[in-house]
Amino acid sequence: MSQHHGADGDDEYGLFVDGAFRSGTSGDRIDVTFPYDGSVWATVPRGTAADVDQAVAAARDAFEGEWGTFGGSERRRVLDQIADVIEAHTDELAELETRQNGKLIREMRGQMESLGEWYRYYGGLAEDLGGRSIPVENKAETGGMTVHTREEPLGVVGAITPWNSPLMLTTWKLAPALAAGNTFVHKPSEETPVSALRFAELVAERTDLPDGVYNVVPGYGPEAGEALVDHDDVDKLAFTGSSTVGREIAKVAGEQLIPVTLELGGKSPNIVFESANLENAVNGVIKGIFAATGQTCVAGSRVFVHETIHDEFVDAFTDRASEISLGNPLDPDTQMGPIAFPEQWETVASYVDRGAEEGATVAFGGDRPNDLPGECFIEPTILVDVDNDMTVAQEEIFGPVASVIPFADEAEVIDLANDTDYGLAAGVWTEDMRQANRLVERIEAGMVWVNEYRAVSHKVPFGGYKDSGLGRENGREALEEYLQTKSVWYDQSGEVSDPFSLG
Repeated sequence: MSQHHGADGDDEYGLFVDGAFRSGTSGDRIDVTFPYDGSVWATVPRGTAADVDQAVAAARDAFEGEWGTFGGSERRRVLDQIADVIEAHTDELAELETRQNGKLIREMRGQMESLGEWYRYYGGLAEDLGGRSIPVENKAETGGMTVHTREEPLGVVGAITPWNSPLMLTTWKLAPALAAGNTFVHKPSEETPVSALRFAELVAERTDLPDGVYNVVPGYGPEAGEALVDHDDVDKLAFTGSSTVGREIAKVAGEQLIPVTLELGGKSPNIVFESANLENAVNGVIKGIFAATGQTCVAGSRVFVHETIHDEFVDAFTDRASEISLGNPLDPDTQMGPIAFPEQWETVASYVDRGAEEGATVAFGGDRPNDLPGECFIEPTILVDVDNDMTVAQEEIFGPVASVIPFADEAEVIDLANDTDYGLAAGVWTEDMRQANRLVERIEAGMVWVNEYRAVSHKVPFGGYKDSGLGRENGREALEEYLQTKSVWYDQSGEVSDPFSLG
């Protein structure tokens, strides 16, 4: 089955398995909607366990077949080709992303423009993969032994990605997995499957990646997702999503005794000290919570502000929030788009209500605008009079809701910042670099930005502490998540070993 326009004008896609589109075994399909107005614009198959079986079998065949013969230089060439494909189709892929999840076209285009760097970076690492020689003293008097290590792929990777930045979060897994020599079965979110299917089609058409190396099975988590996680022929799991689901996947990985990378939730503190450049800090806080409509795992949703500047900060923050332009995310002038789907809107709205019930005050926003289409818009929302133990300050909302909390000194804000189950990211706004260094050392988070927020790079590890996950994406550290080490011993002594001794 190939992509085509159905009779109703919608784009129809198939599963992408073994280098080609094919129909799903169930015959059922999932609608894909544009969050701006709720219109259905595409459909995809509702993947089943049988579909996952076919995809895993194709990935296994590719791993044991042609892809397994590709050396590091050949893998680099293919990864460079994938980068070329993304760069040639930036506008198309960016529009697909926005039409799926309602994020700003300016952000999605920026992501697509940068993704080629990931494939080129990991292609370079693929070419440099190798082990190391280890001197040992065994049998040294008779010529000794030599030892070296090999870095080898794990096999078939099963990956599940969320709806908020689909192709970027896929790339963070796929690029290092391919560089290491693995094959890949991908279950994208049922809300945002189209960009992955189109990407797979482009890669198959325009690169030398062998069939079966990258497979895409859309579907629901309890069906296709669970089948992939439970599959006994998958050698590694990679997941981005909620901490609740991440725990369940970790349990299965433990039972299967396979490695797992989990990039999970966050409730990140964004800390503003009295020495901060106020305008810069307000911009950074907006970037941390209202950009991407708050639908990012690193959202700076807890805004801690020193008590001496608290009121001034809140005034400036609400003034800026009132100027944010909501609208069609495909319009380059729009500054904040809709929530990705109605159920998530209900979740976000319920948290705002819960905050008010627990004593918080809505300083700005919190309502659905009445001049925009669809069901998924909510105003940028600022809550004050928030205590750190309130639900809105402890649970991940995944929407444009900021809780502003005053603090008196460094010791207090460090305790408050760390008083959470999560530990993904943090921001520190101060002109005192000694103070910044003290905070960086003591904050329990995998990433800390100083006078910046939401910066990422293909070279820099990304991941969290505590309930925010296991393992790291990006950087050399991500490649190591997709490799296993083999130690090889050579006895060059020529002597007969004592069968009852070690070494």
